[in-house]
Amino acid sequence: MGFPSPITREQVAARILAGDNLIILRNKVIRVPPSWLATHPGGPLAILHFVGRDATDEVDAFHSDATLERIDRYTIGTVDVGEHGWLSFVPPIMSGWVRRITADGSKQWYNEASPFNSETDTAPSPSTQFLLVERTEDPPRPGPTLETLQPPPTPISPKIYAQHSAAYKVLHKRVIDAGLYKTRYITGYGPEIVRYTLLAILSIVAYRYGWFITSAFFLGLFWHQVTFTAHDLGHVGVTHDWTIDRLLGIFIADLLGGLSIGWWVDNHNTHHLVTNHPIHDPDIQHLPFFAVSPVFFNSLWSSYYKRVMAFDAIAKIFIPIQHKLFYVIMCFARFNLYVLSYTFLAKHAFEPRKAVGGRWWWWGEVICLGLFFCWYSSLLMAIGNWKTALGYLVVSHVVTSPLHIQIVLSHFSRSTEDFGPVESFPARQLRTTVDVICSPKIEFIHGGLHLQVTHHLFPRLPRHNLREASMLVKEFAKEHNLEYAEFGFFEGNGEVRGVLKQVADQVKIVGMVADANIRDALKK
Repeated sequence: MGFPSPITREQVAARILAGDNLIILRNKVIRVPPSWLATHPGGPLAILHFVGRDATDEVDAFHSDATLERIDRYTIGTVDVGEHGWLSFVPPIMSGWVRRITADGSKQWYNEASPFNSETDTAPSPSTQFLLVERTEDPPRPGPTLETLQPPPTPISPKIYAQHSAAYKVLHKRVIDAGLYKTRYITGYGPEIVRYTLLAILSIVAYRYGWFITSAFFLGLFWHQVTFTAHDLGHVGVTHDWTIDRLLGIFIADLLGGLSIGWWVDNHNTHHLVTNHPIHDPDIQHLPFFAVSPVFFNSLWSSYYKRVMAFDAIAKIFIPIQHKLFYVIMCFARFNLYVLSYTFLAKHAFEPRKAVGGRWWWWGEVICLGLFFCWYSSLLMAIGNWKTALGYLVVSHVVTSPLHIQIVLSHFSRSTEDFGPVESFPARQLRTTVDVICSPKIEFIHGGLHLQVTHHLFPRLPRHNLREASMLVKEFAKEHNLEYAEFGFFEGNGEVRGVLKQVADQVKIVGMVADANIRDALKK
């Protein structure tokens, strides 16, 4: 398809300000229709965070060749790029702007949150320009401006980022040519299916013999292990067919585990694309229990949850001792996942979601979650003793806690700074993610997902091929002077608790300063 002339940068900006969702893909301008934004299998935020940006690396990492061909149909033109590629705009959502339907059915800009300069984040990065709080402006502004789209200065030149991006494309081709996208059904999933079956049988047998706590222990191990396969299915990384992987995901995550695979995909894709961003990454938004950066003291807006993450009286109780409560809270983290799952499905009950599969996925999840509640509550009630039943409930959930600890190890101790939309995809992932060093003999405990750096660079890559791919990634990082961070499991626990303690100590200092100011004011 030929186009008469390239679309200028000014024209791209004007169309974005007019409400179009435009992304740059291999120097082509892709217009995402509103209908597709509402039904995107990865969630709308996965698109909105890349409006005005060169999303080539991210789109390639998250989509199959067949999907890429379909995306190409939405091309409306090409753009001229400079010597160092397209200079990405700041997506409107990253400065608090979203489109909403008005009473007359039209769409207008709405400023759900406003930028401010943080007094607590002293890191030398542009992130201080894009911290958001709930909108309090009255009257509201009519919409974003050309100024709000302009990217801030970056700590590294666009030339270097362009080199990273070009090298990543070469790396990705090496991964493809090495056959690492091929799923190892027999040698990879074969042993895992045997392990899952054995744990399920042990739990059932122990329950029938009245060894309820032992049964709960094996059930927890079963949940811990099958979560890894649910993760793969959410990334369409098993059969590589969306419908088949989603059906299997609903069976494993919803029916067997009681968690929504739809919620996980929506949440997890956002996490992958804006990793460790305090405003946009839901995986580090855990107030009032955890704060991994002092920026959370400002009661920031969450663009994912659409609410203020209030640093309130409850947070001021928990955050100063968060490093001491870390393992206690992790033991009960699965209960929070239930809440998030059910909230997600309730929120999307009347929305036309997932054009790929229509509405069946929503009904499938609701039915399977209902069946999960039936079989699990039946187990508890059949025990016949409320104390033992409570013990069964607690043990089966606490046993899954190493999985939650492993997840936060990969990010809690890494950078939460925002280097702006110009930063390359590989540089951002290497900066915000860390591997957990593990012997191949026991990596099944971590499900292979201890290799988070490689997983973040190639999210669709089958989990059993991550170790081989990580060797290529380490070569890439060394060649381009990028840090490939890794630490042992126990060392990682120490680093995470160290970060939590540093933030906790700063809360105490802020509190002491506030108390001193109050005393001085009372003396006057």
